[in-house]
Amino acid sequence: PGSRPEFPGPGTHGYRKGTRHSFSRDFRKRGSVGLATFMRDYHVGDYVDVHMNGAQQKGMTHKYYHGKTGVVFNVTRRAVGVEMPKVVGHRQIMKRVNVRLEHVKLSNCRKAHTERVAANEAAKLKAKETGVRVCLKRVQEQPREAHIVKTAKTGIVDMAPIPYDFML
Repeated sequence: PGSRPEFPGPGTHGYRKGTRHSFSRDFRKRGSVGLATFMRDYHVGDYVDVHMNGAQQKGMTHKYYHGKTGVVFNVTRRAVGVEMPKVVGHRQIMKRVNVRLEHVKLSNCRKAHTERVAANEAAKLKAKETGVRVCLKRVQEQPREAHIVKTAKTGIVDMAPIPYDFML
């Protein structure tokens, strides 16, 4: 009925279509961008997360890159160049995107790795001093050690399924 198409789809087909919620600021965090955003130093090789800030429309990337992590390849006064992979068909293409500082933040993706490297270096130094060999490989969580369960206080409870009783 009427002139409405069967499958209308989105009302717009623009560059920012479907970003009403993903680009919006959080509750009670609206307004202008804080100064700490601009005081942060970025260096070539840093890992950054691209997260669009709706308060600044300049220097935004396409919505595809929102929430992606990449590596800084260029630093300018107000923006950084970020290189990140994009899946196109059956392959990955490394895309280079210039993003304004309001839309990036330093990533924590390598935090656990750098902490582990520092701990390993400290363990190696300690092992060298003491002369004891140390294994630095990551070991998955092992099963609990064998132990005896005492039942003096708790007692033993037999558990069995309730027998099926067919009633007419």
